[in-house]
Amino acid sequence: MKKFNLLILTISSVGILTLTGCATKAENGALIGAGAGALLGQAIGGNTGSTVIGAGVGAIAGASIGDNEDRKDAQRYR
Repeated sequence: MKKFNLLILTISSVGILTLTGCATKAENGALIGAGAGALLGQAIGGNTGSTVIGAGVGAIAGASIGDNEDRKDAQRYR
C-alpha cells in the first residue's frame, strides 16, 4: 500500500510540475528541487521531518542551479 501511495504521489507531482510554469529557471529549479527532495527525504527517512528537510534542501539546491542558469542566459543574450 505504501508503494502505491508513493506512486500516486509521484505521478501527481510530475503532473503538477508540468502543468505549472514559473517565470525564471530559478523558480522552476526551486519547485522541482523541493518536490524531488521531499520524495527522497520520505524514501530515505520515512517520516515527516525527513520529508520537510529534503524539500528544503532540494528547493535551495534547485534554486541555486536555476539561478546559475538564469545568469548564463543573461550573459549569453547581452
